[in-house]
Amino acid sequence: MGSDSERRGVRVGRVRPAPENFVERGEKPHANRARRGFMAGAMALGAGAVGSAAARAAGGEDAILKLPEHGTSLGQPVAARGYGQPSRYERGLQRRESPGLTRVPASSVSFAPLQGFFGIITPNGLHFERHHQGWWDIDPAGHRLMVNGLVREARVFTMDDLQRLPSVSRIHFIECSANTGMEWGRVAVPTVQYSHGMLSCCEFTGAKLSTLLDMCGVDPKQGRYVLAEGADGSSMTRTIAIERALDDVLVAWGMNGEMLRPENGYPLRLVVPGVQGVSWVKYLRRLEVGDTPYYAKDEVLQYVDLMPDGMHRQFTSIQECKSVITSPSGGQVLLDRGYYNVTGLAWSGRGKIMRVDVSTDGGRNWRSARLEPPVLPKALTRFNFDWVWDGGPAILQSRAIDQTGYVQPKLNQLREVRGTRSVYHNNAIQSWKVAAETGEVSNVHVY
Repeated sequence: MGSDSERRGVRVGRVRPAPENFVERGEKPHANRARRGFMAGAMALGAGAVGSAAARAAGGEDAILKLPEHGTSLGQPVAARGYGQPSRYERGLQRRESPGLTRVPASSVSFAPLQGFFGIITPNGLHFERHHQGWWDIDPAGHRLMVNGLVREARVFTMDDLQRLPSVSRIHFIECSANTGMEWGRVAVPTVQYSHGMLSCCEFTGAKLSTLLDMCGVDPKQGRYVLAEGADGSSMTRTIAIERALDDVLVAWGMNGEMLRPENGYPLRLVVPGVQGVSWVKYLRRLEVGDTPYYAKDEVLQYVDLMPDGMHRQFTSIQECKSVITSPSGGQVLLDRGYYNVTGLAWSGRGKIMRVDVSTDGGRNWRSARLEPPVLPKALTRFNFDWVWDGGPAILQSRAIDQTGYVQPKLNQLREVRGTRSVYHNNAIQSWKVAAETGEVSNVHVY
């Protein structure tokens, strides 16, 4: 099952206090007092297990009574590592490729370890990857961005030109449209890293695309679409409607306070909030304005939804409302009976998450989870839920509702409309089965 850092979910056996934040939608302070009472009762219920595994009384342990080496000697010097790295004890928490997923590694995916994340921000070194012809480390001094087509003046920008423009920083999620794709059929992959790991959320910094288009002189009545083209060998190109391009799209060079990583598009990529990741063109080199969709190869042959009648549904870019419990989740083990903080992520390409419900009995009963601030549009939202495991069987699920009122569907509801032959845009409710007594957690399909 891997190291503790890799699983990170084995740590669900530890008791962690519930956050003190109140839910944006109006939770009152007395609810927080009630939660503390709930936890106290839960810990009392499982006093033997919880006390032995997570909340031992002070004293009696060598870790307390004997000072370790790091408490009595001089530590490492300041300049030991010029660029900070995680602790060696966390080396098991890594992006991982699914063997055999693609014919060659240069056209593959590495999945983000969602089970080990806290909050909503994805560390740069753990951001998921999707490549169509490998990644490049491009010299920014030689990189150029052209804006041409139906514009008053075609222009070429250097990186220095772009970074002189007014910039903004915004937090958004990015999700590959094939995320959870293997669940369309009857494949239940073992962990949340492989079921939902083509998902990340970062603070992106760059210039608004609208700024560049204004500089080049775009008439939205004439130029109705923008073609974004990448500089890698796959000739990745995507069509974006001008209304979206002029709204919240960024031409970004920064991610989480530093330059983009090479595998994430360095030195320049497009950020298209709420839209499938393939439209976030990496190694961005050209933007062409036109009066019709461009029907690029990755819009008519790939990234299309195969419907039950055999027709292809094209240009389905929005990532619909979705959520997943990341802990406890597949491959993890509940160490003892008693209190657990069930935690996960919710997101919607149409705006903010308004509510997340959690079920511990396979969808028969639902209770609202706590949404932890910040709750931002087109960004991941962290939710937490108090649960006492009594040692019996359980099926954990989460169901998200966004600001449009859209409710995340059950698997059978989605299949009724979309069939089972699709790959993309699976936003069905995810189920995790907890085995009685052993506490082993596995992926299960609930219809």
